[in-house]
Amino acid sequence: MNDRHTPPASCYHCGLPVPPGTHFSVNIEGMPRQMCCPGCQAVAGSIVEGGLEHFYRYRSSLSRPPDENSDALASYDLPEVQEDFVQQMPDGTLAAELTVTGITCAACAWLIEHHIARLPGVETVSVNVSTHRCRIVWDPQDILLSRLLGAFADIGYQARPAGDVEEERHRRREGRVFLLRLGLAGIAMMQAGHVAIALYAGAYSDMESSWETLLRWVSLMIVTPVVLFSAKPFFDAAWRSLKVGHLVMDVPVSLAIALAYSASVWATVTETGEVYFDSVSMFTFLLLLGRFLEMQVRHRNENFSASLLRLIPPVATRIDGDTEASVPVKLLGPGDCIRVNSGATIPCDGEVVRGSSSVIEAVLTGEQAPVSKQMGAVVSAGSVNVDNPLYITVHGVGRKTRLGAILDLVSSAQAERPHRAALADRLASYFVAAVLVIAALVALVWWFIEPAQALWVTLSVLVVTCPCALSLATPTALTVATGRLRRSGFLIRKGHVLETLAIVDRGVFDKTGTLTLGDMRVIDCRPLGDVDGESLLAMAAALEAGLAHPIARAFSAVPVTATVDDQQVVVGEGVKGTVSGEPVVLGKPGFVAAETGGNMLSPPSSEGLWLLLARGARPLGWIQLADRLRPGAGEALGELRSLGLAVELLSGDRQSAVEQLADQLGIPEFRAGVGPAGKLARIRELQGQGHSVLMVGDGVNDVPVLSGADVSVAMGDAVDITRLHADSLLISGRLDTLADAVALARKTRRIIRQNLAWALGYNLVALPAAVCGLVPPWLAAIGMSASSLLVLLNALRLGRGISARVPSPA
Repeated sequence: MNDRHTPPASCYHCGLPVPPGTHFSVNIEGMPRQMCCPGCQAVAGSIVEGGLEHFYRYRSSLSRPPDENSDALASYDLPEVQEDFVQQMPDGTLAAELTVTGITCAACAWLIEHHIARLPGVETVSVNVSTHRCRIVWDPQDILLSRLLGAFADIGYQARPAGDVEEERHRRREGRVFLLRLGLAGIAMMQAGHVAIALYAGAYSDMESSWETLLRWVSLMIVTPVVLFSAKPFFDAAWRSLKVGHLVMDVPVSLAIALAYSASVWATVTETGEVYFDSVSMFTFLLLLGRFLEMQVRHRNENFSASLLRLIPPVATRIDGDTEASVPVKLLGPGDCIRVNSGATIPCDGEVVRGSSSVIEAVLTGEQAPVSKQMGAVVSAGSVNVDNPLYITVHGVGRKTRLGAILDLVSSAQAERPHRAALADRLASYFVAAVLVIAALVALVWWFIEPAQALWVTLSVLVVTCPCALSLATPTALTVATGRLRRSGFLIRKGHVLETLAIVDRGVFDKTGTLTLGDMRVIDCRPLGDVDGESLLAMAAALEAGLAHPIARAFSAVPVTATVDDQQVVVGEGVKGTVSGEPVVLGKPGFVAAETGGNMLSPPSSEGLWLLLARGARPLGWIQLADRLRPGAGEALGELRSLGLAVELLSGDRQSAVEQLADQLGIPEFRAGVGPAGKLARIRELQGQGHSVLMVGDGVNDVPVLSGADVSVAMGDAVDITRLHADSLLISGRLDTLADAVALARKTRRIIRQNLAWALGYNLVALPAAVCGLVPPWLAAIGMSASSLLVLLNALRLGRGISARVPSPA
């Protein structure tokens, strides 16, 4: 009978009543714990399996039930919502860029990465401390995005899609609250300082004890809001990390503030000992000042993407026969026709079908000079139409535009962490542990030497050795340098690019589409036999249809009258397929001879590029193409040589054409007739000789070579950049940007070394002095903050203009 009145057990995970008759449980810390539902059982099981079961011991409140979390975040699992910020990867996984609130140091990034990586279905996770961005790749069959976002909340962080409307609101809100915290700490620092001066003066002039007590209580009232409000982010971050058993730099910071404040409160209440209220307010203000400047740098970089998105107009004029209608850009689809008036921004990628004008593509290339656009020309979202109205057929909107692809690559690059930054993160984590151990030993030793001095000496050790400068040294410099290059049209995709560019000593260039514009044009057509020139070009155009190589674009204006099956590209040689059941081949004479089994024919002349077209075993005719030298190529190569790089040309083209270009550009070392395998072998040969190789190619046909080089650059000014495979993209199309990138990479390396040397050197000097009692807490606060500010300001020098003529350091 008593059992009927026994209250139901509570769920160990969420605290809700366990329904009668259910038998869900998880073994936690050696004991079976009851759960109310399969959801709580699954979540608790994941926590235990991830080795984080001590979460239950340290949690300060019960977890929310899984379905409550799901309701709050379920909208992010909808395909129509994910379309705006989730990328579909080739292997079926999904990738997303998130903005994370609550990151204060490198150890926070370590904590997030290790926690999220333990979740089932998570492929990779990378957090950038400088930008507060996190890139996650996950398998949607194993885990939902809402579950991933909930996992951030479980350890005290808030994640949201990068670039959404709420992110901009959060940035403004974060800035306002931060200014309020900083302003309060600054005012309190000045007021507490004035009171401290009176107390110090009173110590030498026999101030009455009543006045001394009054001044101490005034200081307590002034500084208490600073500890409770201004210093709250430090305490929150420290508590968050301690709950999951990891140390971040806010742990010694919070410990120092709490000890100094507690000791001062005790001294005030008991009217004994010294007070450190002025040191508490000063330390809080200076540390907040450093983080405020860091936040400004981060917001400036985040605003880049947001400003690009704001360039796209929300509404476009769609043309349907004789009618016009204003429709949201998001509702446009491939094949729609729109009108863009002069002075307006083009809202989509597309092709001009009527009208002629000039457009400014500065948002994509950094160039302000207008570019002429005629019927058939391709235009990109974000470009500004200057002269006349244009009628455009839509190819893609939103993320499916070239601008969208650039923003995706920028976000992906921001989440990458180079080896040097990861090393600094690990050092900072170990450094925090070492500081706490040293502080404990110092407190113990000084307690025996002179107990009255033990507290303030320990505070000085905790404050003076805060590893903020060490943690900021690398990521801040890399973030500023990456933003500088991005604005000049050099887009970094991989985290190692700046590190490697700083040490390259060999530049290897492809010819077509790299040193030349890749703007191939048909200049001659010579049929063999009874085939006319029009039919010859039409069949060649059919074979090249849908390909992105510069040679394929030479046939884009030729009408396609035949259907090709089994189209296959042989990189560096040609293309083949089947027309009406008969094999058709277009390419170099040797390639065509090998495919048809016939004799290799000689081109009609040595000028330009000659392609042979054959059907079955019969040659049909020759097609001659010509290319133009890329403007500024010679000057760019000269600037690279001035930086100490030896330049080499590798091309699959004929010997005469390659030799002519090499002579024109003053390249002493070149190789012609080299296919992808030969280019890769040459790269390996140079690396075997101890060279660090920069490879510059078109990004489509040089994939193995670009992957094999130490660092690679693809020309991203002419093709769909999502198809390029390289460490970085030159979306401006200007080769002189390469030399600027190398010079900036070297300057970045110098500044990182300076920052690390300063951060480590400062601690090596300041720590012994603090241990010996030579550094009072207020001076420790100034030293620590000055160290962080110096590192930050030194990194900001990278944002200034950089010339390729910067001398090459060792």
